Amino acid sequence: MSSAVSTPFVSLEDFLEMEPEDGVRLEWCAGIVHAMSGGSPDHSRLGARVIGALLSIAGEDCTVFDANADLWVDAAQFFGRADASLVCGALQVHSVKRGNRTLGEAITNPVVIVEVLSPSTETRDRGEKFVAYKQLMSLEEYVLVSQDQRHVEVRRRTSGGWRSDVVAGEGTIAIHGAPVDLDAIYGRQPRA
Repeated sequence: MSSAVSTPFVSLEDFLEMEPEDGVRLEWCAGIVHAMSGGSPDHSRLGARVIGALLSIAGEDCTVFDANADLWVDAAQFFGRADASLVCGALQVHSVKRGNRTLGEAITNPVVIVEVLSPSTETRDRGEKFVAYKQLMSLEEYVLVSQDQRHVEVRRRTSGGWRSDVVAGEGTIAIHGAPVDLDAIYGRQPRA
């Protein structure tokens, strides 16, 4: 479930010093703190399989990050996490400090960001988070993986904006220029 837990402005530094309850992930957007409930076993399984798929296509110059890596979007004032991300070339990070103490570091140059959709987060993943993420000049693709059905959407940056490609059921979809079979993400469908 995604819900705002703060209505008054919370500084990024204060946010990074918050201690969330077990199983709750916090994200910060322009001074508002959002709580994200823990994922289901199916969400975790799909997240792990997505990371495996990204590792298989990453290449030598790219690094795959899991849901523990923070992302920073300066233009949107967003500090949060995706289920997976891919960085190619040198890693760039934003460090947040209070005095001499580093409170957190976040990736600023992913080329691919992946969200595994759940009923409680899908609206925010498709809306507010995409609006924030697409302000990253490095971002080439935003991948949305459905939990309820075999359905993957890849939103790609083009010279004219963003285009969506969708594959459902069986088949392959291009992620970072490489074909990814839906079986790699969901597992094989039983044959009749």
